[in-house]
Amino acid sequence: MSLTAAPARSPGEGTISRILFVCMGNICRSPTVEAVARAEFARAGLAIEVDSAGTEDYHVGEPPDPRAIRVGAARGYDLSPLRARQVSRDDFLRFDRVYAMDRVNLRALQRVRPADATAAALFLGDAELPDPYYGGSAEFERALDLACAGIVDLVARLRRGIA
Repeated sequence: MSLTAAPARSPGEGTISRILFVCMGNICRSPTVEAVARAEFARAGLAIEVDSAGTEDYHVGEPPDPRAIRVGAARGYDLSPLRARQVSRDDFLRFDRVYAMDRVNLRALQRVRPADATAAALFLGDAELPDPYYGGSAEFERALDLACAGIVDLVARLRRGIA
C-alpha cells in the first residue's frame, strides 16, 4: 500500500479513523490499550482502526507479556493474537492519532516523527500509564484499569469530535 503525506495534524483536528498506541517494547501497555480500544470502539459502534507499537525493537515479533494476556483475558480482552512491532516514520503518515503511554516514549516519538506528519500526544492527557513490566499482577491490573479509563474518555472525546 502506498502512503501519501498529509499535512501535520494535532490532536483535536479532523476525522479520526486510525489510532496508534505506543509504549517502549510493545508487550505490556500499548497492546493492552489496543485490545481495550478494539473491543470498546466496536461496542460503541466506532469504525476506527487501532494498532500498537514500541519505540524500541527488543520484542519485535513476540506476543504480549503473559501477565498482560492473563489480566486482559480475565476481563474479556484478547491480547493473544497481537505481536510486538517497532514504530516507524510511516506510522505518523498512516495514523490520524499517535498516543504515547508516557513522556519518555513521547519524546522518542517526537524525535522520529516527520515534520509534515501527525503529532504524538500522551494517551492519558497529562498523566502517564506506568510500565508494569517489572511489577506483579497488581501493576498489570492497574495498567488495565488505566487503559480502560483512558479508552472510556477517548470514546467520549471521539463522540464530541475533540479527540
